[in-house]
Amino acid sequence: MDSIKKIAKTLAIAFAGAIIAIFLYSKINHAPREVFVQGTSPVQLANYNAPPGPQVQLPDLTQAAEKSVHAVVHITTKVKAQGFGGNENPLFDFFFGPKGNNLPKGYNQEPEYNVGSGSGVIISSEGYIVTNNHVIDGADNIEVILNDNRKFTAKVIGRDPNTDIALVKIDARDLPYLSWGNSETLKLGEWVLAVGNPFSLNSTVTAGIVSAKSRSIGIIGGQLPLESFIQTDAAVNPGNSGGALVNAVGELVGINAAIASRTGSYSGYSFAVPASIARKVVDDLKKYGEVQRALLGVEIKDVDDNLAKEEHLGKIEGVFIRKAAEDGAARQSGIKSGDVILSVNGNQVNTVAQLQEQIAKYRPGDQITVGVKRDGSMKQFNVVLRNTKGGTSIVKESFSVLGAEFGPINEKDKERLKIDYGIQVLNLTKGKLKEAGVKVGFIITDINKIAVSSVEDIKRVLSQASNKKPVLVEGIYPGGEWTYYVFKVEE
Repeated sequence: MDSIKKIAKTLAIAFAGAIIAIFLYSKINHAPREVFVQGTSPVQLANYNAPPGPQVQLPDLTQAAEKSVHAVVHITTKVKAQGFGGNENPLFDFFFGPKGNNLPKGYNQEPEYNVGSGSGVIISSEGYIVTNNHVIDGADNIEVILNDNRKFTAKVIGRDPNTDIALVKIDARDLPYLSWGNSETLKLGEWVLAVGNPFSLNSTVTAGIVSAKSRSIGIIGGQLPLESFIQTDAAVNPGNSGGALVNAVGELVGINAAIASRTGSYSGYSFAVPASIARKVVDDLKKYGEVQRALLGVEIKDVDDNLAKEEHLGKIEGVFIRKAAEDGAARQSGIKSGDVILSVNGNQVNTVAQLQEQIAKYRPGDQITVGVKRDGSMKQFNVVLRNTKGGTSIVKESFSVLGAEFGPINEKDKERLKIDYGIQVLNLTKGKLKEAGVKVGFIITDINKIAVSSVEDIKRVLSQASNKKPVLVEGIYPGGEWTYYVFKVEE
């Protein structure tokens, strides 16, 4: 009995000790917890439901897309490849004679062509189409395919390697077209559409935002390259070149030209020639046959931290003039080397690309107001812009002064006259050829000892010729009489 009491007492003490220990543990190590169970709602872990707020309204781009696809065309080109025969291959000449004259009867040596593909934008109902110069450069044949699958052969109106813009035309009427928009009012973050034919996938539309403006990436050739691209994140791929960049209301604000990529395909950034440049180039090509480039006559550089310290400019802003040409437009107006250009006609400029874009809107002879900082003071100068030859007049295209309409030679005449190339004079108006004594029907084979077979060949040769030296034109009349003419493009 005593042993039972002893065991019961021990158990009672142990139980009491356990109760006290649990009570003290809960007091010391745990804060009180409250658990709420509401109905049968499912358990949600680490979830936060924000109160209802205003919905972000994305732009409706459907109308802009619908309008754009009908005005964007697919351009295919054929460029004659380097052939097997001719002077390039002595073995061919040995066995078959120069240019394959001794080929077996019935054997036709068809020329081989490289085929290219790109895009273009119809900018008038009469069939004018703007594209990139690199899309049609060197093409022997340009075919335009409309969104309704009609096909046309296009002729080149003009092209400008300095901006990578070209203008072609097809013989069609009442075409859908895009109106020019104002690329200068585009804002960073604004929605835009890229419309073109990537990988020959016709009428492809992609959307993105304006990522940057006045971007220079060093890809344009030419003697006076001009880069001030609109950068976007709209997907652009090979075949999009020459296509449209449009804003949310369907206005043409740029011509897609390039992508930044290590693979050759889209990697997040694309670049378009802004409408402010493209429109002026197109207008010049239609009116004058070549771009009327206005120049300030200065060597310029972006202002960075190092330059600001070296030249004691006080602030990183504007475009620094390293040198003002003695007979240049800027120097003649009073602008000097060491000045910093801050604005053109009230438009602020902070980079070389921005300054070039502003100047590119004008023609030789136009007067602009240039804001300059000199020794910490602000000054305004009225500058009359000059042309590439140093004057203030419009530069007339060398080709236009010939005063002639040209056409291809048919194969029968080639065989009869034993010529392989050339271009025939179909019509003559007042111009250098008529003054020199050229008659309708004359076949021009060489200009300045360079073979010509197309209008583009003539333009290229004349553009390379010095205006101070005579031009030698050689050729043959349909009757077989070989002759030549000499004249100066500018008297």
